Amino acid sequence: MNPRSFCGALLALLMCSLAHADAWQLARNEDGIQVYLDKVAGSKYQRFRGVTLIKASVRTLSDLQENLRVACKWLYGCASMRLLDVEGDNTWVYLTTDLPWPASPRDMVIRVHTERTEDGGLIRRLSAVAGKVKRQPGLIRVRQLKGLWTLVPKGEQLTEVTYQLQAEPAGDIPSWLANQFVIDAPMVSLRTLRAVAERQGVRATPETPAE
Repeated sequence: MNPRSFCGALLALLMCSLAHADAWQLARNEDGIQVYLDKVAGSKYQRFRGVTLIKASVRTLSDLQENLRVACKWLYGCASMRLLDVEGDNTWVYLTTDLPWPASPRDMVIRVHTERTEDGGLIRRLSAVAGKVKRQPGLIRVRQLKGLWTLVPKGEQLTEVTYQLQAEPAGDIPSWLANQFVIDAPMVSLRTLRAVAERQGVRATPETPAE
């Protein structure tokens, strides 16, 4: 390949990457929470990204994610969640869903890989994995899922939280329900997490002594 052709191919690749990076479209901006959607090649389901600021530390938010009993209460569509295994920075969790009718209940095994960043933040990478738990009667197993939680410190008690997810839910999901889910899942999860985290932060803050 001559230099001109190589430069042309490199430019085309760069433009393609930039186009994909800008593919996220703002779908809702409400109550301090922004929800973005993006089409996924080869899938009829969109992926979502929810972003908000929460008046709580990274540590508080991390604890609320790791306490699975509490996490299932603020995570949209969660019916139950239990720990399966821990190995270094990897955790395996079994989750069952409770989604609006007419969606059938689903279950999945999720591997959570945790990374700590130099600025004191946290990244949790989610992926569905096979095995660990046998197929359960009456539940549809989700086998394709990729997600991301990022916690970026913006101050002593302020964290930017991003929740991103792409999944193939398996089975038939009505289009209206799928469209509702990609908005409700990040909106409800982040709103509820924020309420729990900020309430916990208030309880943890010592009272200022009276002068």
